[in-house]
Amino acid sequence: MSKGVQQRAAPGGAPYTPIQGKKKPRILSGMRPTGKLHLGNYLGALQNWVVLQDSSENLHMVADWHALTTDYEHVEEIAPKTTDMVIDWLAAGIDPEKSPVFIQSHVKEHAELHLLFSMLVTTSRLERNPTVKEQVRDLHLEDSVSYGHLGYPVLQAADILLYKANLVPVGEDQVPHVEITRELARKFNHLYGEVFPVPEVRLTKFPRVPGLDGRRMSKSLDNAIYLSDSPEVIAAKVMTAYTDPKKLRANDPGNPDGCVVFAYHRAFNGENAEQIGADCRAGRLGCVVNKRNLAAILAEQLRPFRERRRELEAHPERVREALRMGEERARKIAQETMREVREAMKLP
Repeated sequence: MSKGVQQRAAPGGAPYTPIQGKKKPRILSGMRPTGKLHLGNYLGALQNWVVLQDSSENLHMVADWHALTTDYEHVEEIAPKTTDMVIDWLAAGIDPEKSPVFIQSHVKEHAELHLLFSMLVTTSRLERNPTVKEQVRDLHLEDSVSYGHLGYPVLQAADILLYKANLVPVGEDQVPHVEITRELARKFNHLYGEVFPVPEVRLTKFPRVPGLDGRRMSKSLDNAIYLSDSPEVIAAKVMTAYTDPKKLRANDPGNPDGCVVFAYHRAFNGENAEQIGADCRAGRLGCVVNKRNLAAILAEQLRPFRERRRELEAHPERVREALRMGEERARKIAQETMREVREAMKLP
């Protein structure tokens, strides 16, 4: 079991098992540097990263250039948020000896491959991307979508294919981006020769995690529980969580299917979730008691993570060294891939 968050806390999909005699699959995963991570980040991606370390060759990237697509006016926040996020990765169980962690902008080959791929995709294809449409709506960017924002799935394709990744563990909302990656790999290979694998998607068991208000969990919506939240903060947040509005009294029958509290029980208290749902439906379990029980479970499940995080905060040199080593290993792979790309495209 990995350090940090206990694996039983949030069971996800089974680890990828390579075919006998085959090489381990290579994975490139990344997140924008948004600072401390929440339960949705963990259940939707991070827990899968931790599980896959023993069966895959993993690289984990801080996508700082991607952050500029929506936060180009707040560049001063990128460095501290990068540190916070990488600390959370390591505290959750990412082992930098097994899985290099690095910052995207420190490996310039990402930009070169992005430029070349941008010649192979149409704007109409990018405008059909449902994830971009959702971001534009949530962030109210209808009149200010930038060229970089529209094209960031192309940069993401460059990120993945630069390392010849053949397995991409993502949340459900990122699947359309990976499809663009697959299209670009096929088109490049058709035009210039076989250079890139066509990567496959790996979804986690809980790809969509509701926020406290029932919408998608998001920092921008201010409806998240963070992995680093104290027990007191967790308890206060859980008490605000959306439940069945028709269950007005403790002994009223309820419907747990749309209840945020029940969704968290399923994720972090799976062995008891069926009974909790039955008790809710039968009017044997009130919402207040249920919320208190959930808060205690979350606080205990996240306790190892908080302890590991405090240790890393006290030794920031460990985080810097992990990034330095990861950058060296990533750059070596990236340089070799770009040598093959230039040769295939007959670029001088």
